[in-house]
Amino acid sequence: MAQTGILLTKEPAPQTVPVSELPMRVYEPALNTGPDSSCGLATAGFRAAKYLPEEWHQNNYRQYHEAFADRDHSERCRLESQNVAAYTAELAQRTQEDSTVKVGERLQDIHFWKSELQREIEDLTAETDLLAAQKLRLERALDATELPYSIAMDNLQCRERRLPPDLVRDQVEAELLKEAELIRNIQELLKRTLKQAINQMQLNRDQKQICEMDWSDKVETYNIDEKCGRYNNQSTNIQFHPSSSKFEDSASTPETWAKHSHDNIYRAEREKLASINLRALIDNILHDTAEDLRMQCDTVNEAFAKRCEELEDAKHKLEHHLQKILKEIGDQENNIASLKQAIKDKEMPLKVAQTRLYDRSFRPNVDLCRDAAQFRLISEVEELTNSIEALKKELLQSEQALRNLEDTRMSLEKEIAVKANSLFIDRQKCMAHRARYPTVLKLAGYQ
Repeated sequence: MAQTGILLTKEPAPQTVPVSELPMRVYEPALNTGPDSSCGLATAGFRAAKYLPEEWHQNNYRQYHEAFADRDHSERCRLESQNVAAYTAELAQRTQEDSTVKVGERLQDIHFWKSELQREIEDLTAETDLLAAQKLRLERALDATELPYSIAMDNLQCRERRLPPDLVRDQVEAELLKEAELIRNIQELLKRTLKQAINQMQLNRDQKQICEMDWSDKVETYNIDEKCGRYNNQSTNIQFHPSSSKFEDSASTPETWAKHSHDNIYRAEREKLASINLRALIDNILHDTAEDLRMQCDTVNEAFAKRCEELEDAKHKLEHHLQKILKEIGDQENNIASLKQAIKDKEMPLKVAQTRLYDRSFRPNVDLCRDAAQFRLISEVEELTNSIEALKKELLQSEQALRNLEDTRMSLEKEIAVKANSLFIDRQKCMAHRARYPTVLKLAGYQ
């Protein structure tokens, strides 16, 4: 604060006595050398230490003059002192009033920045709480992805227990692998986003702490200036502090003081905006990841359903063919039994024919004739033999066909068992397990 110099106004001089009326001031001592001076030895003892009347009058005049001059100077000093006292009293009152006004204006500035800092602190606190809620959603969503991942991996492991030839890399397996990869990518994304949210919350708290420290300084300063603004000349707790009128080396200027709070609020607004953007990003990520997971889940379920339909259709066809094979096996067994009976039935006629030929070979002499009967019996034996050979050949073919039918039956039964096992794995194990897949709300972190 610039020191104000005291301007002294020159008051008009008091009226003075004319010079002609003042007594003459004698500066030279009286000499006893005039015509009237006494001399001689008779008067030597009476005139040695005495003054002349003129000297006596001059001394009186000198005293009068000095008294008048001192009185006149005192009157002048007294009048000037009264003027200076009145001026300084008025100046002191005016300066004190101006200082009080300046302190009041300063209180308004401090209150403004204190209110702005308090509002920013409240906004940062509210924003940090909202970001903490989003962080909780991220944690819940990350935990919720563990179940889909375990379901996908369990489905893949269960389908490894399929028997050949159903152990194929079908569309279901491709979609399950895609689902597992999607879940791992989503987990990595959620972990990165969660780390970013934690860092942003720490930045919000750090900036909030800076604003709180600034706000605390403003509150303390406001209380000090408010107390200073209430001081007056009648205050009982005022005293002299001679060394308080100098500026501190570390004191700031009004510009740097305002810039400090402005920068704190600017940085707080920047962190708050970053937090708002991060919350929006988290919301979009959670929404998109939940939708992606549910879409992939539906795709896998559709692939499972389609695969189960294919397996069911193949199983029904195999069972239908098995029924026909079983019927054909029965018919072939009856056919074999018939062939065996037919062969057996040919044995007696063959015996009869051969016995006839054998007995006729004992005919004597010329009677051993190649007659028609002989030719017929020979042809009969040949026919019977050919018939039996033909029947045995058919029997062999039928028995081979029966064995083939039995092998086919076993193959069909095994294939049906494989299909039943695949259906059990896909439908009872995998699809039943997938019924526990989390909902979109849970994947989005709301539950």
